[in-house]
Amino acid sequence: MAKFERKKGKDTPKLNASAMPDIIFILLFFFMVATVLREVSLKVLNSVPQATEIEEIEDKSLVKYIYVGQPRVQYQEQYGTDDRIQLNDAIANVGDIGLWIQTEKSTLPPNKRSYMKISLKVDRDAKLGIVTDIKQELRKADALLINYNASPRAEIY
Repeated sequence: MAKFERKKGKDTPKLNASAMPDIIFILLFFFMVATVLREVSLKVLNSVPQATEIEEIEDKSLVKYIYVGQPRVQYQEQYGTDDRIQLNDAIANVGDIGLWIQTEKSTLPPNKRSYMKISLKVDRDAKLGIVTDIKQELRKADALLINYNASPRAEIY
C-alpha cells in the first residue's frame, strides 16, 4: 500500500484576484443604471392628494413641473409661511410663469414645443386661489396642456 505523507514546506496557494476588476465594474455599472438622480431640490412642502383615476404620462421629457406649497422649515424665515410657487430650483411669483414657459419651450426641439405639458404638483393643503392664478398665467403663456399630480388611493375592501 501507498503511504501518504504531508509535505512540510508547502504554503497554501494565493488568492487569484484577476476577476476582481470585472466584478467591481459590473457592480459600478449596476448602481449607475439603477440609481435615480433628483433633478430638483424641493424648497416647498409637497404631499400630493390621492386620486382614483390616474393615468401615466408617456413622454416624461416633455413634462415641466410647477411645485406649489408652503416653504420648508429651513426656508420659512426667508419666504414666510404662505403658499409659494417653485419653478425648477427657484421660488417664483405668479408673474414669472410666462417667462419660465418661454424658457422651457426654447429648450425643446421645435417640433415638440406644442406638446409640452405642465404638471402641477400642488400640496394637498395649498389654497385654491394660487392654483387659479397659475392657471390664468398658463393660459396667457399659451401652455394649455396641464395635468395635476396625485398619488394612487389605497383600495379598501
